[in-house]
Amino acid sequence: MLLSPQDMQAVWLSIKVATTATLVTAPFGFGIAYFFSFARMPGKYLLECLVNLPLVLPPVVVGYLLLLFFGQSGFAGPLLKFFDLRIIFTLTGAVIASAVVGFPLLVRAIRIGMDNIDIHYIQAARTLGAGRLDTLLTIILPLSGRAILAGMTLMFARSLGEFGATIILAGNIPGVTQTIPLAIYDYANTPDGDRMAMSLCLVSIALSFAVLLASEALARSFRKGSADAP
Repeated sequence: MLLSPQDMQAVWLSIKVATTATLVTAPFGFGIAYFFSFARMPGKYLLECLVNLPLVLPPVVVGYLLLLFFGQSGFAGPLLKFFDLRIIFTLTGAVIASAVVGFPLLVRAIRIGMDNIDIHYIQAARTLGAGRLDTLLTIILPLSGRAILAGMTLMFARSLGEFGATIILAGNIPGVTQTIPLAIYDYANTPDGDRMAMSLCLVSIALSFAVLLASEALARSFRKGSADAP
């Protein structure tokens, strides 16, 4: 399996996009999951549907909506033009596309962990005088550790495989926005490109498997730490 310099660049860009999208969205995912789990307000179900909408929409539709939003005539277009910023056909656009598509997976995983927290722990902390912030930092956050890790793993893996929204918003520019799925797409449409496409598929599988192994190892350490705690 030999990869060209352009392929190595696609691998690096995939890792960079997935890592950036995961790290940037993790705090927001935690906050949204906390709101969904513990807030009580009318119409919250509609907000949940809106957050989960990218899960059921075709990624191409998500990418097109982002293209309209960040376009010159879109809602964010004048603001981006004022600050001389570009989103479309840039690496930032690839990160945004991956973040939007993978965000629901992050939120759902964290929320499942929060929903499984024994409410008696929170009530005991409140009874002992802990405020909302203290309860969040000392009870909810530690007990949500494995769920956060699972959500970030899903987010990273989804970002590695993102294609539809990325190609619409960021394009398929070698060395700039071309990630592994986009490079595979190019090879699949190129005569005699099967070998290189298979090489990148194997790299993608290896990366995803390594992420899952690391996630499982960290989860085991969390479980061991919880078991050893007094």
